[in-house]
Amino acid sequence: MLRPLSLARLNTPLQPLRRASERLGVEVWIKRDDLTGFGVSGNKVRKLEFLMAEALAQGADTIITCGGVQSNHCRATAVAARQLGLEPVLLLRSAGAPPAAPESNLLLDTLLGARVHWTDMDGWRDRDARMAALADALTAEGRRPYIIPEGGSNAVGSLGYVRAGRELAAQELEEGVRFDTIIHATGSGGTLAGLALAGLDARVLGVCVCDDPAYFRGRVEAIARDAAAYGFTLPPAGERWDALGGYQGRGYALSRPEEIRALAQFARDEGIFLDPVYTGKAWFALSDTLARDPSAFGRRVLFWHTGGAFGLFGRGEEITAALQ
Repeated sequence: MLRPLSLARLNTPLQPLRRASERLGVEVWIKRDDLTGFGVSGNKVRKLEFLMAEALAQGADTIITCGGVQSNHCRATAVAARQLGLEPVLLLRSAGAPPAAPESNLLLDTLLGARVHWTDMDGWRDRDARMAALADALTAEGRRPYIIPEGGSNAVGSLGYVRAGRELAAQELEEGVRFDTIIHATGSGGTLAGLALAGLDARVLGVCVCDDPAYFRGRVEAIARDAAAYGFTLPPAGERWDALGGYQGRGYALSRPEEIRALAQFARDEGIFLDPVYTGKAWFALSDTLARDPSAFGRRVLFWHTGGAFGLFGRGEEITAALQ
């Protein structure tokens, strides 16, 4: 297995959510991967520790990746690239014209001097081909590019969450707890794949923030086929892992008022910020399911916080309206 770089602040804390647990009537804990760092905060940096190690081993001097206009993955990749002396190149998806003034993650990309290429929703379907074309153009300029797929979600990236699963298992022993279910947001499948491959006792559920469960089952299985080269075997979907649908709401990066109210309640219960795109939807799925069936996830549940708080910024008007 690749030797990962040290880009994240690990181990991240494991702590009980006392007030949220009291309100929900079920013991809920949190794994704080929002604390992996500042610029690289969130789950993406665990994947980048392996992906960037492979990039350096191949002699890359430029990193190409893709995501939405406010992609956490692109921002974390650009930060990690600059920390390693590499040039970040981003293919960003925009539903309309690119923003006239950058904000949130895009503002950080701008400060980092990332070279941004834009595509519309139609072009996004060919994102892998578009990144390959960028790599060809950069190679012609004498650069040595390395492509990271959307979300860092491939076999190499998933190793970051195999490693994270082992970190959690050691913390469970230290704390004297055992989780029945682990719940997290999934947008590209890499985190779900890594935790599913980690051999944990708990059932792992990735809450779909876009697409549907069938899509994510396929993504995880595809990643796992490539990860077999590292000696990992994926249990069948539904046995120890699965994707949880029904909480995509209005679609990717689009919030419903009830989702915003749930993340606000979480902040007031625990003093921890969630984001509207990923963790807010995952927490809404957890709390809504438990409100209907307190036994749905077992006696003790772990909510894996995958970061993304920068996504709150620039949405003040929307959030204020939902809370009124």
